[in-house]
Amino acid sequence: MQTCSGRPGGHDVVVVGSVNADLVVGVERRPGPGETVLGADLATHPGGKGANQAVAAARLGARAALVGRVGDDGHGRLLRASLAAAGVDLAHLATTPGAPTGVALITVGPDGDNSIIVSPGANARVGPDDVAAARAAITAASVVSCQLEVPLPAVAAAARLGAEAGARVVLNLSPPALVPDDLLARCDPLVVNEHEAAFLLGPDGPRDPAAMAEALRRRGPRSVVVTLGADGALVAAGPEPVRVPSPRVAAVDTTGAGDAFTAALCLRLARGDALPDAARYAARAGAAAVRAPGAQGSFPAPGDLPGP
Repeated sequence: MQTCSGRPGGHDVVVVGSVNADLVVGVERRPGPGETVLGADLATHPGGKGANQAVAAARLGARAALVGRVGDDGHGRLLRASLAAAGVDLAHLATTPGAPTGVALITVGPDGDNSIIVSPGANARVGPDDVAAARAAITAASVVSCQLEVPLPAVAAAARLGAEAGARVVLNLSPPALVPDDLLARCDPLVVNEHEAAFLLGPDGPRDPAAMAEALRRRGPRSVVVTLGADGALVAAGPEPVRVPSPRVAAVDTTGAGDAFTAALCLRLARGDALPDAARYAARAGAAAVRAPGAQGSFPAPGDLPGP
């Protein structure tokens, strides 16, 4: 298993991923088919899994850069401003004329849990050419972090380029999709929640988290992290899976918690932590993120993390 201790002059984390405006409505309950329910006032927050991870990493102290696309519209300008304010390097965030910025439509229930529909917009135009244009940043990075809200060819190109240069590749399989074996083989770790793990393993696969992690690892990743929400995470990197607890906090909104977890994981891997130790830190970041509404606005600075 590869370890990183940072590269002089390079970024700790280069994120290749999506940039969305999150349109959030609180509801007492979600509507059924053909049903209309009233919600709270609409709130617009900067989001997208790629942008979220870049902001969360930067807020925790990482040298972070983002490779992605926005539209030439108000949402794109909002997102650029949020990323810049967090200190994210935007040299490789392109603007796509004629395409809207990506949008996520999010409903949040009274328990803080959420349901999300994503309209990709400019994110759907991210491709291998964007990765090639960011070659210098990716090959100098300690960790390259990807998700699946941008097209798979871009993700595969980033993972290949990063791995060949000696960077550690982290893939958050969200939203879940089938990916080629050579991409899985570059993951160190593959990060999934229980739903995403079940998708990859199929209907006949195990449902116990430890068994899921081991079964996923046999599919090719160098290591696997299965996130378990308030129950922490399960790490498969050595002979036996390691369970990592999460601090107990009062959840307000779980939007972005998984991104905060993955960003913190990437940061600590870039700093040289072993995967279980990085996951312990990441669980604290994920727990901190559920204590406030929205995604990027809820991401913690180091001093905001709850105790282990």
